[in-house]
Amino acid sequence: MKGVALLGLTWILFSCSPAEKKPDFQKLDSWFAEQYPENDPGGAVLIARGDSILFSGAWGLADLSTKEKVSTNTLFNLGSISKTFVANAILQLRNEGKLSLDDSLIKYFPDFKNKSIGEKVKIKHLLTHTSGLPDIRFPYRDSVFYLTAKDQENWAPILKTDSLNFEPGTSFEYSNPAFNALALIVEQVSGTKWQTYIEENILKPSQMFSSTITDGAHPQTGVAHGYIYSKGEWIEKDYMEEPTFAASGNGGVWSSVKELHHYELAIQSQVFLDSTTLTESRTIQKFNDWNGATPEFIGWSWFITKTKSGLTQIGHTGSQGGFRGNYVYLPAKNWLIVILSGAPRDLERQATYVIEYLEHQDSRPN
Repeated sequence: MKGVALLGLTWILFSCSPAEKKPDFQKLDSWFAEQYPENDPGGAVLIARGDSILFSGAWGLADLSTKEKVSTNTLFNLGSISKTFVANAILQLRNEGKLSLDDSLIKYFPDFKNKSIGEKVKIKHLLTHTSGLPDIRFPYRDSVFYLTAKDQENWAPILKTDSLNFEPGTSFEYSNPAFNALALIVEQVSGTKWQTYIEENILKPSQMFSSTITDGAHPQTGVAHGYIYSKGEWIEKDYMEEPTFAASGNGGVWSSVKELHHYELAIQSQVFLDSTTLTESRTIQKFNDWNGATPEFIGWSWFITKTKSGLTQIGHTGSQGGFRGNYVYLPAKNWLIVILSGAPRDLERQATYVIEYLEHQDSRPN
């Protein structure tokens, strides 16, 4: 392999037959450099086909105070991309016979105020955001408490709910507390801290050796910081500045674009889930009594949608504090696109731009 550095970019041009097209990423690199000005909170991008990295680059700053630059090894908070790790842990434990996706929550949380709710809602509903459980937390009314509240404290208010927003398995409503609960179930069933379980059973087997998970105060060095732009300046918004940030079951994994590539390779190679479970997890889960405003579109945490050109895309976005993330896999092309940002930028638009760019490159004559 031959590495070529240009601007903020690393290209890897892998072995090609004489007739095979070589991708041209000059324009894409320039476009991303415009999205992440050099003195603003930065971002990193990786595009791969299988185990071959087609394009990776980093622009802007990881820390506005120290002027540390972002690299493709920089750890960002993944926000809700973290939910896929928790879901995979649940599936591992299911495969070991330690739980069932049809288990009612009352089995794990006997303190439901309304016992019938705890009996109706099942693990499968939490995994697909179809539980109907209302989010009755009020983090901005009690921001001091929620700056340090972990999964247990964020899940506890949900146990007090009197009624559901809808019957489980009939509609969709995105739920962060659902994944706080799932993390706590992993902890109960495995007999170890859920962060440790995922580190040992998913991160390490996937060779994600730098990746980590929020568990109390997070290091202030070695990671990117998240920022929002307010009143003409960038304001830091991450741990101890954004309420609910410490509740990590819904958004606590920190990783880099490079190590998320390792994650997808481990998924595809069935390192921690077998092929049957992989297919199941990335298949839209159907419910008999569905009457939601939109058709079902979620596997076991994975969002399964179509691109503008009709390609299936499997992935998850992330948003927490100032951080944003987008993880997209297109099975028909075997493309992985990972974009991580330290500020609120439109990463879905960026991913769409990348997909259309790749499709154009694919359609070029030899």
